Amino acid sequence: MTHHAWTPTRRRLADTALAALAPVCACALALGGLAVWTTTGNAGTPARIGVSDARLFLPSEGVPETAAFFTLTNSGGAQDRLVEVTSPAVTGDISLSSHRMTAGGAAYRRPADSLTVPASATLTMSPLTSDVTVPAATRWQIGDRIPFTLRFEHSGRVKALAQVVRPGIG
Repeated sequence: MTHHAWTPTRRRLADTALAALAPVCACALALGGLAVWTTTGNAGTPARIGVSDARLFLPSEGVPETAAFFTLTNSGGAQDRLVEVTSPAVTGDISLSSHRMTAGGAAYRRPADSLTVPASATLTMSPLTSDVTVPAATRWQIGDRIPFTLRFEHSGRVKALAQVVRPGIG
């Protein structure tokens, strides 16, 4: 039995080089994409939440609940979720709600376990989107500032002062 050693020929070398070309190009393309993603500040950037435009609707007489609204800005590269809101000025449970429209154009509120704040985006709460449902206190007056602590899944706690406003204002 005779063994023939592999001998490089032009044809064999060309076939080997062509076979290696596709994976090398794919790696170079992926590395280039990751480099661009990193230099634009998106790689490994955790969620960074800012809270602004905090307002609390003045409760209507005899109505047990009111709503608070916040603008949540995430300047980070990862999404975050608002999971809890508390306030030392509130007696009772504060809850998160999302709003939906019926086919007939009426809005209704649904309890929500959390509200998502996408990466590099803003969640603006409003009577048409989402809110924080708050037990009403008759002592609140227009212009009062009510302290809230918003707890996010990744960003932790963020404090905000919500100004009491008339519904439909701000």
